Amino acid sequence: MPVQEDFIEQAAPLRAELIAHCYRMLGSVHDAEDLVQETYLRGWRGYAAFEERAALRTWLYRIATTACLRALENRARRVLPAGLGAGSADPDAGLDRDAGTYEWMQPLPDALTPETAFVTRESIRLAVVTAMQELPARQRAVLILRDVAQFSAAEVAELLETTQAAVNSALQRARARLAEVAPNGDNATEPEDTERRELLDRYCAAFENADLAALTELLAADVRLEMPPVPLWFTGREAVTRFLAKRAFARPGDLVLIPTAANGQPAVAEYRRGAGGLLEAHSIHVITTGADGIAAITVFLEPTLFDAFGMPPTRLAERSGD
Repeated sequence: MPVQEDFIEQAAPLRAELIAHCYRMLGSVHDAEDLVQETYLRGWRGYAAFEERAALRTWLYRIATTACLRALENRARRVLPAGLGAGSADPDAGLDRDAGTYEWMQPLPDALTPETAFVTRESIRLAVVTAMQELPARQRAVLILRDVAQFSAAEVAELLETTQAAVNSALQRARARLAEVAPNGDNATEPEDTERRELLDRYCAAFENADLAALTELLAADVRLEMPPVPLWFTGREAVTRFLAKRAFARPGDLVLIPTAANGQPAVAEYRRGAGGLLEAHSIHVITTGADGIAAITVFLEPTLFDAFGMPPTRLAERSGD
């Protein structure tokens, strides 16, 4: 078998975890896909000289991590609106998408990187990945390589061309900082498959029918609503429902929500009727559940995300059994 073909065969099974790794580093599905593509191109070109001096997985992680660290140089960290200031209770507040120059977090479709192990599944949750962006880039890399990818301190030291002592020190600082900024997961509950389907069906129906009472039943008292790239955000059931009723609901038939999954969490893709009558890609909602209902709704107002979710930019007005 030609060398390059052997590389493609051996490296293909690692693609999903490399996308997840780059996403944790960068907070962007688009950037993660681009850098994994770059990683595979560099690996393909250099495979003849690789000679299995290290495990292929370690070698590809070295290439990917180096690419991520290079991409993060002189780049602002990605954020969500709740990290920028206090929430609002005013449904009439201006939604200025140009307020500030922020790099926004993006969701990661589950279909791109199906995480199964508990550690990796928890570390891909939207709030956790957002908290990781608070760490300096090399600390972030050490934390992810040690605690998620499960490399040894010696392997990480070699991968990052540093010492084990430096790796252990960086890991200690990263864990301490993450404990300060990461959300308390005690109240976070991920529904079972049947419960998830029921939750998403009820959520979709409430939005599609502009049924405020039905939506209110799903929300926790302290629910949070964020809508990047809008810096404004809302907290509390009353503030969230007032805003949605006044600014987000549409006439029945003018929007359709399609269940999906992102960051190991329930999600929906929202289509809204455009000027031409077609339903057009509008936003991706990522739903965080808690013991008392939906704890957070993060609505990514970025239609370009639909391609990553394998969804078309437009669809017919009728739902065809979705």
